[in-house]
Amino acid sequence: MRVVVTGGAGFIGSHLCERLLRDGNKVVCVDNLVTGSLKNIKHLRNKKDFEFLKQDVSEKIQVAGKVDYVMHFASPASPIDYLELPIETLKVGSLGTYNTLDLAKYKKAKYFLASTSEVYGDPLVNPQPETYWGNVNSVGPRSVYDEAKRFSEALTMAYHRVYKIDTKIVRIFNTYGPRMRRNDGRVVPSFIDSVLNNKPITIFGDGSQTRSFCYVDDLVEGIVRLMNSGLNEPVNLGNPSEITVLEFARIIKKLTNSDSELAYRNLPTDDPKVRRPDITKAKTKLGWQPKVSLEEGLLKTIDYFKNC
Repeated sequence: MRVVVTGGAGFIGSHLCERLLRDGNKVVCVDNLVTGSLKNIKHLRNKKDFEFLKQDVSEKIQVAGKVDYVMHFASPASPIDYLELPIETLKVGSLGTYNTLDLAKYKKAKYFLASTSEVYGDPLVNPQPETYWGNVNSVGPRSVYDEAKRFSEALTMAYHRVYKIDTKIVRIFNTYGPRMRRNDGRVVPSFIDSVLNNKPITIFGDGSQTRSFCYVDDLVEGIVRLMNSGLNEPVNLGNPSEITVLEFARIIKKLTNSDSELAYRNLPTDDPKVRRPDITKAKTKLGWQPKVSLEEGLLKTIDYFKNC
């Protein structure tokens, strides 16, 4: 297939481009490089089946030739990014989704939307199944990301129903691995950067809030299985092993033999207290579940940060 991947120079997008090429596909990577980086796709640029287009999908998207699949992964995805770029985040979730869906419609292609566990907001149900409608503050600071993705899902399903486009939606839970940015504010790169530079590890709140961490290779495997499936409704992909942020900090310290102290700060507005995917649908419909242990994945990620 010839696959268009928006946000293809980002953390998850670059790993997806790599996997699609390895599976024998042609890839058109589209990115405006606001949060993505050419460094992430440097090793792909000389491959004959890889093409890079610098475009902002919120403004336009122009891809010549045949397209079999459009995969929309473009968006700021960390709290630091979408709080600094609130309008851009809303635009890529609304106009960007509209433009990429129109491209799929025009090219008679399949469509894949990268959504997020943030559509569940600060959930009152744990773990979160796809049937849960969420608990989102529509006017809070995080709403620029949460509501952009919720709108993206609604628009994608509308195109599926009205224009009969074969669409897929993945709700991605906390994912980590090589090519994350040190300063993107998410807990994994933040904690690793702190211990490698002998700085205090910042814990928001008392550290009792939970997260579930999935290694990027496991996530991409689930994405590929979903894109080749017959499922059109949203599917959770993530690791159901839940851990508190405080426990996670202690694991990072142990793996790096760090003496970094813990520094506590106030919990940000609308920060989720729990986050854990119910992956029953992925297990039963896709035969997928994470395989990489937290320690194994973290050691690979720590090694990346040591050398980048």
